[in-house]
Amino acid sequence: MTTDSFTATDHAMMARALRLAERGAYTTKPNPMVGSVIAHGEEIVGEGWHERAGEPHAEVHALRVAGERAKGATAYVTLEPCAHTGRTGPCADALIAAGVSRVIAAMRDPFPQVDGAGFDKLRAAGIEVASGLMEAQARALNRGFLSRVERGRPWLRVKLATSLDGRSALANGESKWISGEASRLDVQHWRARSGAIVTGAGTVLADDPALTVRMGDDTPFVPPLRVVLDPGLATVARGRVREGDAPTLYLHAPDAKPPRGLLAQHAAVPLRDGRFDLHAVLALLAERGVNEIQLEAGATLAGAFLGAGLVDEVLLYVAPVLLGERARPMFDGLAIDTMTQKLKMAIVESRYIGQDIRLLLRPESTV
Repeated sequence: MTTDSFTATDHAMMARALRLAERGAYTTKPNPMVGSVIAHGEEIVGEGWHERAGEPHAEVHALRVAGERAKGATAYVTLEPCAHTGRTGPCADALIAAGVSRVIAAMRDPFPQVDGAGFDKLRAAGIEVASGLMEAQARALNRGFLSRVERGRPWLRVKLATSLDGRSALANGESKWISGEASRLDVQHWRARSGAIVTGAGTVLADDPALTVRMGDDTPFVPPLRVVLDPGLATVARGRVREGDAPTLYLHAPDAKPPRGLLAQHAAVPLRDGRFDLHAVLALLAERGVNEIQLEAGATLAGAFLGAGLVDEVLLYVAPVLLGERARPMFDGLAIDTMTQKLKMAIVESRYIGQDIRLLLRPESTV
């Protein structure tokens, strides 16, 4: 079946499945977000989403709701059903046992233990299989998971608050608060979907951030890993980043000596020209199952990641204030001398958050 063969009903059901999948944004990591709808024509008889890593997948939830009515139905799922046994059983087997007649997936799962095996198992059981319906939307939803599996590194988002004249802090480093309260609350939702929040030792020493998620309600979430890039481990004995229930990981230079009795997680990362090898930093976090990183750091570290071509998107809160020429820029160290060197950004989304404007930007080379 080609993408042109999908009906309006197919599109409507997959759109519903994608909305369901997004409900797991804060809780499924490191697993992908997946939604499923079981239907006879336009009648939905079961639906569900993957709610938390280690618990039943979306298809299982949907089949439980559908019960006997799953027989002969079409199962819509935002990602290829798994065919292996991990912490849960294979979803392809569950769909076969339920007697569905057709499975439509938004996309193939590139995870090596799946990667077409789910489709093969379904077809071998006589089930009609089609994929590619609303694939772009499905890929956008799970951009972090796909980045980790396909590129070997997490999706990297830089969060910044800036004045109208493009300044992220005063000359003395003070940045509280450029953006408004509504923006600071909005950031919590982006933190909650992240697998890790990364900062530098300079930010810990200057601002003493907690880097925790503060939703202000009962919304469930898995606390992201807090990561401090600290070559000499100068911050391990101080700072709110060590407090609370969220885990903390210190990344340090190979020759740094962790103090005796250090209980926090720590790992050595190779240096390149005296600075962290940022590619190695991301590879290490990918190995730890991190899908999305939110970088909340100063201009030097933000500029280093951007200059290395490792920034996938910028979450920018523009406040209606001016900080003047002595204030610090958003990115440092880019060494752009001619207009031909300019880094072009595409605006993916813009909206008002209180009095601020929130922009979601991506380098044009990645759009």
